[in-house]
Amino acid sequence: MQQISALSLKVRLQAGEQLNLLDVREELEFHTCNIGGQNLTLSKLTEEMDDINANKNDELIVICKAGMRSTTAQALLIAKGYTNVKNLTGGLLALQRLPV
Repeated sequence: MQQISALSLKVRLQAGEQLNLLDVREELEFHTCNIGGQNLTLSKLTEEMDDINANKNDELIVICKAGMRSTTAQALLIAKGYTNVKNLTGGLLALQRLPV
């Protein structure tokens, strides 16, 4: 499965790239701290997959706190036909550990 490093994601965000981010954390986590994108919790992903704001062939970067839920979400998305799904390695914690 495809991965994206925290550093690569940070560089792309800082460059102003319009990325399809899918944050699969719970709503409270998302509203407490997020880097943008769409929030669709892992627990609701299977039943609400049609609500994803990306086409099945678009790059879709799945994120969570530490990378575990997003790994599960990535597998579910691939099983449903999404072809370019990347998991943020280490999750948002890895992104927060990067130097400013």
